Amino acid sequence: MAQITGLDYKIQEMAARIKELREIEGLTTYEMAAKTQTSREEYMACESGTGDLNFTFIYRCALALGVDVTDIIEGHSPTLKSFTVTRAGGGQEISNAHGMTYYNLAYAFQNRIAEPLYVKSRYDEDAQHKDIELTSHDGQELDLIISGNLLVQVGEHRTTLGPGDSIYFSSSTPHGMIAVNGKDCEFYAIVLNPTGAPIPELTPVTYSPVALQTRRIDDSERLWHNYIDVQLNEKGTPQKITFKNTEKFNFAFDIVDVLAKRNPDKLAMLHVSKDRTERRITFLDMKRESARCANYFKSLGIKKGDRVMLILKRHYQFWYAMLGLNKLGAVVIPATNQLLSHDIEYRLNAAGINTVVCTPDDNIPEHVEEAEKTSPSLINKIIVNQRRDGWRFFDEEYKMFSSSFPRTDDSPCGDDPLLMFFTSGTSGYPKIAMHNHKYPLGHFHTAKYWHCAQYDGLHFTISDTGWAKAMWGKLYGQWLAESATFVYDFDRFNAADIMPMFAKYQITSFCAPPTMRASARARAP
Repeated sequence: MAQITGLDYKIQEMAARIKELREIEGLTTYEMAAKTQTSREEYMACESGTGDLNFTFIYRCALALGVDVTDIIEGHSPTLKSFTVTRAGGGQEISNAHGMTYYNLAYAFQNRIAEPLYVKSRYDEDAQHKDIELTSHDGQELDLIISGNLLVQVGEHRTTLGPGDSIYFSSSTPHGMIAVNGKDCEFYAIVLNPTGAPIPELTPVTYSPVALQTRRIDDSERLWHNYIDVQLNEKGTPQKITFKNTEKFNFAFDIVDVLAKRNPDKLAMLHVSKDRTERRITFLDMKRESARCANYFKSLGIKKGDRVMLILKRHYQFWYAMLGLNKLGAVVIPATNQLLSHDIEYRLNAAGINTVVCTPDDNIPEHVEEAEKTSPSLINKIIVNQRRDGWRFFDEEYKMFSSSFPRTDDSPCGDDPLLMFFTSGTSGYPKIAMHNHKYPLGHFHTAKYWHCAQYDGLHFTISDTGWAKAMWGKLYGQWLAESATFVYDFDRFNAADIMPMFAKYQITSFCAPPTMRASARARAP
């Protein structure tokens, strides 16, 4: 039988306190999962003591339950008011998921306005080859290195610190750190909050699975006002919409990247894969990953004006690739996974497509390979989710590139081509419909006045990304309205499978073809 260590016992104690406090407050496990921004399965594992009770999770539990973090960790509240002494090797230990062990040096001091922490950062070779995980929280922070070396990233800036070095920064700026140079690092982190409010490692979340907000944005401050004027009647109904400042407009730069700077932790997309893996992707994530894609595609020789076909179903990689190509200036051709080899061959030759990025599902790679035999324009074949001989593996390759892709005087905008749609081909062969970079603005009214997309909302449009409906239901209009989008990457529509997600994820607006709505009503209890 495995031996139970002291730390294991302490984890079990903390988990039991969380469960007890939750039951006292009358909260369900679903509510606590939302408040701690975890899935219910992750929350249940933590509450049972089998999951990772990391620094962030414990703080969020404390905030959600209205108690001091010490109530969870030690079972009592801080009592000292004048001073507190913490001897060497003492402090309140909290393990963090990011390779850090934190020791709170003032856990017994009442109403403290700072969190003085002694931190041990474990050296991890794998972490040296990955992005540093970034977080943000209110206030300011001072880190002072004791031993080893620490690579610190604040915003887009990185610096390596050694013994005696320190860094002071605004902790509302996304930041993170890892031990480097082959050994562990020890340092003091003093997190300051002049308001005296509790200071979690991350910004606290409200009871909503939608957005981790850094600050609330008034409607008059919304980005769309820079490009769109709406004339309302006395009942608040739009009577006239006009556009402005469109000649230099680029959705990826002017909306996504600006939102990432203004409110980096705001949710852009909640993606649920068919195996129920949840991905909460912020606007900062979208900015960084789309920049990597732009750099990646550029390295393959793809340039402004080149045609790239995306056959990506509802895979999250579609949004990264789409925005990256928008920044680079390549023309995107969205395509459905229902295409066969002759359909793909026709599109490759009609549009002069030089790159295909596709799903491994539904025999699409085989269809592309067959079409390639008579399509001389095709140069790059890229696949997501799994490797395939003769194909580039997107998931691995694009991550090697920089997360910075600056806008230049030559960046695409305005009348430059953005998208090509192939029509359904009900009479003759499908025809090409070209749209320029002003196109996304046209779907603002779709999202705001038809879908009623809300700033704090979560909009769900059922559409494969191969159809034009995805552009006005899963991307452009919703983010112009600064709403998050919900994406479920299912293979076949099943109302009984999808309908519980409305309650679980608190979806606030929904759009689907009439046939799907009818099916959902028929299956509803």
